[in-house]
Amino acid sequence: MDLALPGNLQDVRTVEKNSKPLGVELVSAKHSQVSTPGDLVSLAQQIEKADSFTKANVSNKLTVIAEQIRHLQEEALKTLEEAQLDAELHHAACNLVKKPGTTYYYYERPSQQKYLSLVSPEEWGTSCPHSFLGAYRLEFDQSWTPVEKLAAKAASQKLVSEMFGSQRLAAIESGTAAATSAAPSLAQKPETVD
Repeated sequence: MDLALPGNLQDVRTVEKNSKPLGVELVSAKHSQVSTPGDLVSLAQQIEKADSFTKANVSNKLTVIAEQIRHLQEEALKTLEEAQLDAELHHAACNLVKKPGTTYYYYERPSQQKYLSLVSPEEWGTSCPHSFLGAYRLEFDQSWTPVEKLAAKAASQKLVSEMFGSQRLAAIESGTAAATSAAPSLAQKPETVD
């Protein structure tokens, strides 16, 4: 029998022998020692294998965490860029009250003043007096969506409403209705105990 010894036999630890734990002999010492020298080698090999699996698992988990961190950094950068654009558009010159759901057209004068207008470049035609910077819709949360991203945003919102929409909303609404109907009316007179 050819037994290959694993790298470090010093890592192998066996449970201490105690023939009388708490002063009570549980098992005969003759019958409890049924191991061979090969068992120690097998135990050492098993520990070595477990160590390699542990290292591989840790490496895999850390790789996933690193990817998540990279993704979160990208999302944070995207959020900061969107916030900067939102602030720029909110602070642009504008001679009208901005209303959510409306598309505004962003222009820059030769003096470098940037302003919002309801007049699109198509409506100006060839006589557009200023540089066109982009078209944006003001959302109800006061963020701005570039017109070219409206279709993608609508598709995303549709997906969300399909995922959570009709069934989930119906359950929420029925739960709210049940809670509302179960609540006592303000017009009802409270019962008194004598």
